[in-house]
Amino acid sequence: MKHPASPRVVALVGPQGAGKTTLLESLLRVTGAGPLRPPGGDGAASGRAMTLEMAAATTEFMGERWTFIDCPGAPEFLQEARHALMICDAALVVCDMGPERAAALSPLFQFLDARQIPHLLFLNALHESGPSLRALLDSLQVVSARPLVLREIPLREGDRMVGIVDLVSERAWGTTAEQEAALIPLPETDRPLEEAARRQMLERLADQDDALLEQLIEEVVPPPGVLYEQMARALREDRLVPVFIGSAERGLGLLRLLKGLRHEVPGVEETRTRLGLSASGGSLVQPFKIWHLPHVGKQSLARVWRGTVVDGGTLCGGRVSGVLQPHGAKHTPVGTAHEGEVAIIGRLDAAHCGDRVEMDGARRTTGWPVAPPPMHQVAITAEKRTDDVKLPGALARLVEEDTSLSVDQEPDTQRLLLGGQGELHLREALERLNTRLRVPVVVHPVPIPYRETVRRRGTHHARYKRQSGGHGQFGDVVVEVRPLPRGQGFSFDSAVVGGAVPRQYIPAVEEGVLEGLRRGPLGFPVVDVAVTLTGGTYHSVDSSDQAFRTAARLALAEVLPKLEPVLLEPILRVELHVPRDAMPRAQRLVTGRRGQLLGFDADLELPGWEILTAYMPQAELKGFIVELRSASAGLGSYVAHHDHYAELMGRQAERVVSHQPMAER
Repeated sequence: MKHPASPRVVALVGPQGAGKTTLLESLLRVTGAGPLRPPGGDGAASGRAMTLEMAAATTEFMGERWTFIDCPGAPEFLQEARHALMICDAALVVCDMGPERAAALSPLFQFLDARQIPHLLFLNALHESGPSLRALLDSLQVVSARPLVLREIPLREGDRMVGIVDLVSERAWGTTAEQEAALIPLPETDRPLEEAARRQMLERLADQDDALLEQLIEEVVPPPGVLYEQMARALREDRLVPVFIGSAERGLGLLRLLKGLRHEVPGVEETRTRLGLSASGGSLVQPFKIWHLPHVGKQSLARVWRGTVVDGGTLCGGRVSGVLQPHGAKHTPVGTAHEGEVAIIGRLDAAHCGDRVEMDGARRTTGWPVAPPPMHQVAITAEKRTDDVKLPGALARLVEEDTSLSVDQEPDTQRLLLGGQGELHLREALERLNTRLRVPVVVHPVPIPYRETVRRRGTHHARYKRQSGGHGQFGDVVVEVRPLPRGQGFSFDSAVVGGAVPRQYIPAVEEGVLEGLRRGPLGFPVVDVAVTLTGGTYHSVDSSDQAFRTAARLALAEVLPKLEPVLLEPILRVELHVPRDAMPRAQRLVTGRRGQLLGFDADLELPGWEILTAYMPQAELKGFIVELRSASAGLGSYVAHHDHYAELMGRQAERVVSHQPMAER
């Protein structure tokens, strides 16, 4: 069959610890390319540590160029993997032999299915003893909307894998990794298993093809060449998921995997069509990863969809400064990037992740993955006062590099809040802020926006009088304060009659009241109160806006402690997303943090997952994502929104008030 001539791009995705990086290293070794990282480098390249950032590597196989993108598997870095999936020709989903991995693959399969991204499945570590291949496929099929079609089965001697049978050609190969494995006879004892597996593969294909279904009914089986073509077409149209087997660590089955990719993965022309991109026009590129490097500036890892990109040429209304070929941490200048290739392009300053970039500018892409809301936050300040002015710009660059980070400002303290998908995610982001962006910061706990209110109503008279030569200051007010229903905020009214307080001073009284409510007797802003100006007096010479504002502030400061002040804590409505078997642990975790369970239901988008809804005090969410992930095999997540304030009493309230700095109380 005819193979695409243009370079093809495959993203390696899957759960954390499934062996994606080890698989990529083995594929590079088999194709004669250099390792992703040199020996003695950090362990992420060889599977000894967690991959935190995507890494691209280019190689050749049978005269064709391939770019493989190793994507992080930890839930905190899912957005990084999604960006790579948006520009790939196909995804290679890597999964080890544990059936419990099915829940971990559910969000990934949902993303691939929803966007109709062609994908294949590689079952890794098949040399190890464990559950049967059929049991594993059955558990994975539950979370895949596309049929999983087994392309190969293992030949075993006891628990040891000694060969692989291609179900299309019905030929068997030994398990030599470093060179083309020799054909071996298919043992007669394995033939019934092979025939049953092949029949099931043909039936799955026939479900997608009426002509093949008629042939099977008539007991006519097309030759292997036709079946390969049907398999490639079904993958290209995202109608099924071919399943390959092997071992990344031992290099088993990798040549068969590479040949399967070569025969079945679509090229850039077909991917362009799937994405609705035109084949005509000038150069078109799409960044999907951005770095800001010292002394270098902005660099964009991008797919060239159309035309070429030349170092020194014009793109995005500016001059390209460097075109490099990525190979892990090594970037090699190449001068030109051609259609279909992945390249690092320097100085696309006006383009962001997902933008479609042409010669004259960049356009946002509809459907580009929206980052999930933050699940963990820290407050930060610049370590050096001289870096205060640099910090907002550095944070903007950090968020541009990783869109699943967020920056907000805490309204009470005005401190900057850096949010992310978990503790590890923020730790890695702060390290980049310190080393790559060179703005070290100090981390503080996120302040909880406690409020306070009063339970009783009361009236108070306050006078502000000062004489210092010439005009003095005189303001005299009588105010009534009463509680409002929870969530009503604040109201101010004037009931003054007879001009006891002239009309022009009433706005100043309201300003003074608001100042008095900014920090109540417990040390927090006062809410849910109504204040009415009921009386007062004035002096024709000494009264002023400032005097009445001061008198009103004094009135609030003196009366609020007498009205049974009570502390209010923010309550969030939280939606937890966890695999079904983790639901009991999630419920105990919520109730153990003073949460109120509201209900749970099946997650209609993620098979095998459930959604738990609860009210939780905001203070109890500190470190919650760490415990939730621990209780759900690293998979759980949540979305939280402010819902209401509730009274906090007893020792917990005393503890909050006692920890308020004296200067703030």
